[in-house]
Amino acid sequence: MADEKKRVTTDGQPADGVTPGAPKPLDPETGQHGAYYVLSEEERGKGFVRPLRSSYVHSRCATVTKMGTAIAETYAREPSFYASTFCVSCKDHFDVAEFVWDGTDEVLGS
Repeated sequence: MADEKKRVTTDGQPADGVTPGAPKPLDPETGQHGAYYVLSEEERGKGFVRPLRSSYVHSRCATVTKMGTAIAETYAREPSFYASTFCVSCKDHFDVAEFVWDGTDEVLGS
């Protein structure tokens, strides 16, 4: 995981340095966490090492999931930041190796 001083949450809170995985619990209706860790705006502003993409496909169900800008920019800045990601159809988190960027055969996190 990224250095704590570079991490914030998608709901605008600083990373607490204690909570692993995601800073807020799962919503039982959606399967998503209430917030996710991302790189700080300052860190994302340093530029990207991979193309900026906002959607990916789950290999199990072939569903496209779209993500918010801060998460997409975090993937583009630091591709290995996340070990798992969410599928909107399966309503669960899976290893990034189960997903490819939409329109490509490139695995997330590579």
